[in-house]
Amino acid sequence: MHIAIAGNIGAGKTTLTTLLAKHYGWIPNYETVDDNPYLNDFYNDMQRWSFNLQIFFLNSRFKQVVDIRKSGKTVIQDRTIYEDAEIFAPNLHDMGLMSTRDFENYRALFRLMVDLINPPDLLIYLRASVPTLVNQIQQRGREYEESIRLDYLKMLNERYELWVSRYTASKLLIVNVDDLNFHTSNEDLSKIIDRIDAQIHGLF
Repeated sequence: MHIAIAGNIGAGKTTLTTLLAKHYGWIPNYETVDDNPYLNDFYNDMQRWSFNLQIFFLNSRFKQVVDIRKSGKTVIQDRTIYEDAEIFAPNLHDMGLMSTRDFENYRALFRLMVDLINPPDLLIYLRASVPTLVNQIQQRGREYEESIRLDYLKMLNERYELWVSRYTASKLLIVNVDDLNFHTSNEDLSKIIDRIDAQIHGLF
């Protein structure tokens, strides 16, 4: 089974992936961040490095999905292949930070890849307001994220909401992060686990 967690920068995807993997005994599959050769450059010069960064993520996530299905095990994935193509890349294009030529090339490659893979069995979307995102980004203290603008996070949030409102590829569970502190509260984490149990009961 393939469980995937989606959400904006700072929503808590990695933390929840770790906690759920530990609880259920699932294999965690994390977003490639620390060994991403483009992230620092991208946040310093988005226009120059946007296409390179998005291609890196697309390639990385396609390989992840292929490996997940090959493994035959239950895996929980930190961020999906859809988010890059539905949220990050079009946002960069609309902001004038990715050329139309590069964007169309990227979208064509994405459509080819998506035709070759299956969607996750369950998608968990972490919905968070911009103040919550900013607070959690500051708490984790990644240097390359210090320059992220509030309007950038706001635009991403709007695109996430639009994407989720149209998502029909698999079962969907929406978790309102503003109302929960699953990082430190076992009670809040249990609330999420109870909702996941209800969703995956019909998947086995």
